[in-house]
Amino acid sequence: MSQQQGPIKVMVVDDHPMWRDAVARDLTESGFDVVATAGDGDQAVRRAKAAGPDVLVLDLNLPLKPGVQVCKELVGHNPALRVLVLSASGEHADVLEAVKSGATGYLLKSASTEELLDAVRRTAVGDPVFTPGLAGLVLGEYRRLASDPTPSSDPDEPKAPQLTDRETEVLRLVAKGLSYKQIAERLVISHRTVQNHVQNTLGKLQLHNRVELVRYAIERGLDDE
Repeated sequence: MSQQQGPIKVMVVDDHPMWRDAVARDLTESGFDVVATAGDGDQAVRRAKAAGPDVLVLDLNLPLKPGVQVCKELVGHNPALRVLVLSASGEHADVLEAVKSGATGYLLKSASTEELLDAVRRTAVGDPVFTPGLAGLVLGEYRRLASDPTPSSDPDEPKAPQLTDRETEVLRLVAKGLSYKQIAERLVISHRTVQNHVQNTLGKLQLHNRVELVRYAIERGLDDE
């Protein structure tokens, strides 16, 4: 895979013009190359195919075609595309649906500009990025999957990942709903270390194919509340 040349190309999709313009402006001012914007799902698919962004910043609630469908179509068309969902909804079903459709990360619209910029940078290199509470939700799904005692008869199915004791400890606290800050204080480590453990754990649990793994969890009913 070639090294990233030049600025990261980003496309912003949101049906609210003021929000869309503000996000595009923040990205541009921080050195990203905003190659396109779109206000509905059909426009998003057309323009993304033409503009070829590295990262798609995508709202889920779009007219004409829902965000998860946009994500599915565009990732299907170009598997190298990274999708960062930026949504007002932290609903369990919405988060899992977005990950299942191929999103690399999921950030709430309540995130700060700095958090958004950091998330776009990390999404561009393939890091799974989630708002802390949502990381807990996704990790909780993967945790159930990883501890699924059912032996797999299919040799192609991913094996349960091996986590370190510290990763397991962090995972347990995240799955309980503690914030990164609370976990850092409890374990007497830095906020960034907690974040790194979470990203490493998500990376491990996603194994070689995150979308397949989530589908595997959902097919076995592991996402039932």
